[in-house]
Amino acid sequence: MITRRIILAGAAALAFAGSASAQDWKAKYPELTFAVVPAENASGVTERWTPFVAYLSKELGVKVTLRIANDYAAVIEGQRAGNIQIASYGSASFARARLTGVKTDAFANDMNLDGSTGYYSVFFVKASSPYKKVEDLKGKNLGLVDPNSTSGNNVPRFELDKMGIPDAEGYFGKVVFTGSHENAVLALAQGTVDIAANQWTNDDDSTLAQMLTKGMLKNADGSAMKKDDFRIINKSSPIINGPYAYNTDLPEDLKAAIAKAFFDAPTKDKAAFERLADGQKKGFHPATTKDWDSTIELIKFVDRLRKKAS
Repeated sequence: MITRRIILAGAAALAFAGSASAQDWKAKYPELTFAVVPAENASGVTERWTPFVAYLSKELGVKVTLRIANDYAAVIEGQRAGNIQIASYGSASFARARLTGVKTDAFANDMNLDGSTGYYSVFFVKASSPYKKVEDLKGKNLGLVDPNSTSGNNVPRFELDKMGIPDAEGYFGKVVFTGSHENAVLALAQGTVDIAANQWTNDDDSTLAQMLTKGMLKNADGSAMKKDDFRIINKSSPIINGPYAYNTDLPEDLKAAIAKAFFDAPTKDKAAFERLADGQKKGFHPATTKDWDSTIELIKFVDRLRKKAS
C-alpha cells in the first residue's frame, strides 16, 4: 500500500539526490566563464551584459565571469580548451567551431520582438553616394567585420558570388576587416570604406539603429547622422540568429540549469534582460545544435571560394 509517508519519503530522496548532484558540479565548477564577442565598443558590451551575468550567478549559485573576447576565434579556441563554459556565438562562428571539432552544443538563440529568430546580412552605402547596386562599386573599398562573422563576412561573400563576384579582394580596391559591426558602420560613415556589410533585422533592430540612437554617428560638421543618411543596396535571405552554447562535456544537470536560467530571465530579472535586449529582443528561443547544420555548408562554400581566389 502506497501511503503519503512513502510518497513524501520518495520526494525527499529525489530532492536530496538532485541537491547532491548540484553540489557535485558546483564543486567541479565553482566558477563559469561566459564569453561574448563585442558587436559594439567594449564598454557598451560590459554595460549591457554585466546585469545579466550577475543574474546567472545568482540563479546558478556559482560565480559567472564575463569575458569580452577580442574576436570570434578567441571564443572558438577558448571553448576548445575548456576555458569558456558558455558562449555567445554568431551562426558562422558556431559552425566553424563545430567544423573544427570544438565540443559545443547550442541550447538557445535570441527571439526578435515579433517572435522570429532570424536576421539579414546587408550591404550599406551612404545615401549621398551615387551607388545603387553592388556592381557600381568595382574598385571601391569594402568594409567587412571579422573572418568568422556571419553577416559581416561569410554571407556577404556568398551574396557577392551570386552576383558573379567570387573574388572580393580582386573586385574591390581594398577589403578591410574592421573588427566589429560598429566599426564597419563607422568606417562607412567616416568615408574610410564606400560600402559596408552588416547585420539588420529591421529598421529599428540593427547595429546602425543602435548607433544612431546612441548618437555615435556624426557628419563632418558634427551634426548627428540619421537613418536616411544610409541606404541598403543588397539584403540576403534570412539567417538564423546565432546561438548560445555550452561545452558538451558539462554535467547534464548544469547544462539544464544554464538553459533554464536563460529562458526564465525575462520574467525572473526583467531589468537585467531588458538592459541586455536593448529594446530589440523578446526573449530566448530553445535551439539545438542541428539548427546550424546548413550554416556549416555555407562555411564550407566560403572556404572553397577562398581557396579558388588564392
